Amino acid sequence: MDAVTRIERTLSASLDRATRTDGPPLLAAAMHYAVFPRGARIRPRLCLAVADACGEDDPAIAEGAAAAIEFMHCASLIHDDLPCFDNADTRRGRPSVHRAFGQPLAVLAGDALIVLSFQTIARGAARHAMRLPSLILAMANATGMPSGIAAGQAWECEPMIDLGLYQRSKTGTLFAAATVLGAAASGAEPEPWRQLGEKLGEAYQVADDIADVLSDEADLGKPTGQDKALGRPNVVLAMGIDGAMRHLERLAAAAADSIPPCPGSAALKALTLSEARRLLPKDTSQRAA
Repeated sequence: MDAVTRIERTLSASLDRATRTDGPPLLAAAMHYAVFPRGARIRPRLCLAVADACGEDDPAIAEGAAAAIEFMHCASLIHDDLPCFDNADTRRGRPSVHRAFGQPLAVLAGDALIVLSFQTIARGAARHAMRLPSLILAMANATGMPSGIAAGQAWECEPMIDLGLYQRSKTGTLFAAATVLGAAASGAEPEPWRQLGEKLGEAYQVADDIADVLSDEADLGKPTGQDKALGRPNVVLAMGIDGAMRHLERLAAAAADSIPPCPGSAALKALTLSEARRLLPKDTSQRAA
């Protein structure tokens, strides 16, 4: 079974388990709306790729970890789009959750998906109790303070922003969680895998900054030009297009070089470099010119 099929199956099963009882129907609908139809699923695919490279021994635990990361990512998108932050009307080419369901349900849907992330990890690791603490701790560290996605969002509220800290917590932390959780799910030592995730997270943020400047809303499925309009940090605004693209190439190479020794290191290195190239917007060279 390919990675995307495994991810979609686990997401669907976890969401169905959480929402098919006597809970509020509108909240259940908002949660489904936030997760489906699917986005790129970059983070859960990375998690499964690392688990496979490390010699995955139980699909359920790796799939649970991968789905948990995607639930957390979707929760962060809901909150990021709220009027108190980006005030974004669209996400993935359709109305954002608060536009479709209202702000109260959007906040609650994001909160419920955060909780569902931890429930999904716990269920996936039911047969591997010894691995569960490291999985839960890695997900918690990627969520809260001092360097999780909540901290990343909070940096936007500060009068002075450290660009490196902001990007590592806003974007990089879930990529780091993906690689750490993938290793932990397979029984490998997780911490050596953190650098791969951090570098890929930085590369993704640079690509996202490039897309915010060069893409249009139809291509990206969400508003563009937001960083300049909202006065947020953006690598392109700081380095220019050429500088940002060179920086992305350096980060991709550093990510590939950071892969720890493992049975599937060669395949994972090739995948890392190809995925980094795919992050760039369409026709980047022509647009940059």
